[in-house]
Parts: sequence; structure tokens; C-alpha cells
Amino acid sequence: MKPMLPTTNSRSHPLRRLWLAWLSLGLGMLLMATPAMALNDAQQLVVESWRLVNQGYLDPAKFDQVHWRRLREQALEKTINSSNEAYEAIEAMLLPLEDPYTRLLRPDDYTAIKAANLGSEINGVGLQLGARAEDGQVVVIAPLEGSPAADAGVTSGTALLSVDGQSPQALGLEATAARLRGEVGSQVVVKLQPPNGSSEELTLERRSVDLRPVRTRRLRSAKHTLGYLRITQFSEGVPEQVKEALQELSEKEIEGLVLDLRNNSGGLVSSGLAVADAFLSGSPIVETRNRERINEAIPSAIETLYDGPMVTLVNGGTASASEILAGALQDNSRSQLLGSRTFGKGLIQTLTNLSDGSGLAVTVAGYMTPSGRDIQNQGIEPDRILDPPEPLNPGGEEDRWLHDAELWMEAQIDRDQDAQIETTEDLQLDSAEDVEFKTQQNRDDP
Repeated sequence: MKPMLPTTNSRSHPLRRLWLAWLSLGLGMLLMATPAMALNDAQQLVVESWRLVNQGYLDPAKFDQVHWRRLREQALEKTINSSNEAYEAIEAMLLPLEDPYTRLLRPDDYTAIKAANLGSEINGVGLQLGARAEDGQVVVIAPLEGSPAADAGVTSGTALLSVDGQSPQALGLEATAARLRGEVGSQVVVKLQPPNGSSEELTLERRSVDLRPVRTRRLRSAKHTLGYLRITQFSEGVPEQVKEALQELSEKEIEGLVLDLRNNSGGLVSSGLAVADAFLSGSPIVETRNRERINEAIPSAIETLYDGPMVTLVNGGTASASEILAGALQDNSRSQLLGSRTFGKGLIQTLTNLSDGSGLAVTVAGYMTPSGRDIQNQGIEPDRILDPPEPLNPGGEEDRWLHDAELWMEAQIDRDQDAQIETTEDLQLDSAEDVEFKTQQNRDDP
């Protein structure tokens, strides 16, 4: 699962200011600190990581439970002369926090996750991973569209039991993801257990996967013309791509829009907020909760890109930034949600570049929907549950859920048109009665 970066867009959200304050404070502490003894570069990396977590982590009460200061001392008591030894010490130090999203990213992993957030290609099998709340089991949030995993029929909610014989729970999220990536043409053996199914082993061949996060087309029926907008992740260029897609669909005079957020595992919070701006006018998008338990609402801009009727598709692969968007649309009665319950990741991470080219993801905030619903480990219940089994080809010709969304949208357009006709007829009747009354009044005047 990619960490949810607070914000990088031009509009200055409160969340961005909050993040910058945390980062500045953390860096300031690093500059002011004078170690009691000289530390080598590898040991400094451990101290740097400890301080960043200490200054920004969402739940500081956890520090007392795990004896956080003692963990730093224990790490530095070991021999640490190389980057690998530092990485192992940092990973051991973070493990007691029991937060799979607060984690070290080794240089290759850090480079890969930044590339994904920029919306480029990745080499691997295309599995987006998360941690199951009840037992910490690593599970598939969603397969990337057009990836080897998607072609093999891997579905959301599938438990990942092993990767080349190694346990994902022992490896951790990022190390597991790293083992799924690799050279194009190389193979990896994964053991999977689908929801309500028996375990199976698959051999997947890694290849280059084009992320292409925004896809759109026109949907035509005998009566109506709809727009279809699918967003598979919230990377850096997504808001501009969504803007272009909505402009193109508007020029084609669509009567309604189907927004598809299925298997969108999140990405940059800033992108999710910017896309919410496209549909909401001056409405609350999300409420963030920081380590001081201070809640701050983030509103949308006044100007919208699309204000017509719409419906939104979600599923168990809808997570993080896409849950922020879905929750905002639902709570503001802007769009009904169709599909199945979303994944339930309501935590936000900052991603910080460490001094040696590695990175550190730290959980710094949680979020709630505008009505105050906490999504973490709960997800969002759609307004209408669609019948299983879930389609394996979102947006394809055989996508039953998309067909259901089209029918729902067309029925809504028909209802709106009928209501508009009734309102027009009532106004015309009122106008005619008013003319008749005034005419009779003139006749009665002496």
C-alpha cells in the first residue's frame, strides 16, 4: 500500500501546513541535537529515524507501552557500521509499534514508491497490499489493472500466505512488496488464499505495468448518453488528467457520470482532495485528527468542474485517498455509492527522504468523513450493495456492476426530468391562474 502523502498541490490545505510543521520540527530537532558520543553515519540514520517518528507519530501514547526511548538505546547498543545494519536496527525498533504503515523504505523501495506516486510504470506482478486489521495478515487490496496478478484472476481481500516460500507477516509490507517487484521476465511463486476459498500456489511472471490512473469513455444507450470516469490511483498528475477528462466528456454533452473508484488503493492525499474539488462546491471533504486529537475540517473549493448527476462505484479495493473522496461524495449527498464495503484505511502517512537515499513512512494523522465517521478498520458501506460475484474486469464489456450503475444513473436522470416537467407544468398553471385572477379583479374594479 502506498503511503498517503498529505499534500503537494497548489492549494494550501490545512493538512499541508500541519505536515510542514511536523517536518520542520523534526528537522529542527535533528539540527539542534548534540549527541553525547560521536556516531557514525549508519548510527546517525537510526537516530534520525527515531526522532522523525518521535516528533510526528499519530499515537504518542504508544511510546510508553513499547518503551520507545529504550528501543533506541537497544538499537544503538548493537554493532551498526553499514546501511544494512542500520536498516535492520530501524525495522526492529519500529516493529513494537505494530503499525504496518510506519515503516522504513530501503533505497530501491523508496525509488519504486516515488515512481508509483508520479504515475509512471512499475515492474512487478501488480499487487497492491495492505494489512488486515484483526490479525495483521497481509492481504491484497487490489490488483493493478492489466497486471499479471489481474490476468491471473487475483481478487481483493485475498490473503498472501507466502512469497517464494517466505512469510509476508515476517517480512512486513514493504519487504513483501519489494519481493514481488523485479526484472521483467523473472518469476515469483506466491501462495494465496482467496476469501472463502482454499489456498493455491501461482507462478507469476513479472512485467512492466502501465499505471495509467485515469481512464474515460462515453456510455450510450437508446435514451441517454453518460460519461464513465475510472480512477485507479491518486498519483501526482491525476487531478489534471481528471480535469481534461471531465472537459472532454462535457463537450460530448453527457447527461450523467459514472465515477469508478474500484480497486483504487489510494496514493497522494493532495490528489484525492483536488479531485473532490472537481465535484463539490464549498462542502467539507474530510476531517483530519492529529496527535493532539485536534480535528480540522478541510473544505472543497467553490468552483466545480462537474455539477451534474453522478453515481460512484466502490469495492473492497477502494482504500485511503479514494475512501476520502467516496465518503465526501456520500456525506454531502453528491453521489450515491454502489458496490461493496470499502477497505477501511483511515490513516495518513508522511514520506520523508533519509540522508542515505532511503525513506521513512510515518503515520501522522487519521481522517474521518465529513459526518464524523471513522473509516479505519471499518470502511464505508455503499448506499446500495451490488450482487456478487464481483466482476474481475472493472470497466470491461462484461462488467455487470458498471451496467447496474448505468441503469441506476439513467433511472435517476428520468426521475429528474419528470420532476422538472412537473415543476414547469405547476409554474405554468400557477401563472395561468394568476392571470385569470388579475383579469377577474380588473373586471370587478369600478
